[in-house]
Amino acid sequence: MKIQDNTLFKNVNINNMTYTIKTFGKNQTVHNRGDECREIILVMQGSLIAYSLSQKGNENVVFNFNKGSVIGANLLFGNVNRYPLNIYATSECELICIPKEEVQRLLEDNNFAMNFIKNISLNSQDMNKKIAMSVRKNLRENIIEYFTALSVEQNSNMVLLPVSKKQLADYFGVQRPSFFRELKNMQDQKLIEISNKQVALLFLQSE
Repeated sequence: MKIQDNTLFKNVNINNMTYTIKTFGKNQTVHNRGDECREIILVMQGSLIAYSLSQKGNENVVFNFNKGSVIGANLLFGNVNRYPLNIYATSECELICIPKEEVQRLLEDNNFAMNFIKNISLNSQDMNKKIAMSVRKNLRENIIEYFTALSVEQNSNMVLLPVSKKQLADYFGVQRPSFFRELKNMQDQKLIEISNKQVALLFLQSE
């Protein structure tokens, strides 16, 4: 992946842009909770998660970051610009880090400014979805809403999961056996059919 392929830089001149390239191995920590956000991070290769720890020490995954993701845009210019979550790599990663001063210069470009705002808006929408999930506290409703959103995004009632089922369990903040049991129940009730990472959304086909 090239820098200009990232949605932040659509129609943006990146000549002479200042940045650094960092690599992380699987399970290496990129940021700890409380670290100051001094740059935005572009995920060029690999995947990461942002998680919090429950009182029992269990991980609650809040965000998944994959190739093309932007980390830190919503924190960089905030009054409290510290990471509220721990972030670590779930595979080998290549990251491009653009310092705050360089982002300020880039924001003088109207195209970059609009792309930056869109990115912050998408992050806010993702957080709203997470809040809605925590309020409902119904795993099946959360799974159905997640699959429905994938169906809209992929324009098909046969969707391909972008992450593993284990990662999805972490995303929903439930124990993996509970998540797998609910998937089996939904399959037994002819709501879905699962084959590896492919899921047929039978509950949509029956509508």
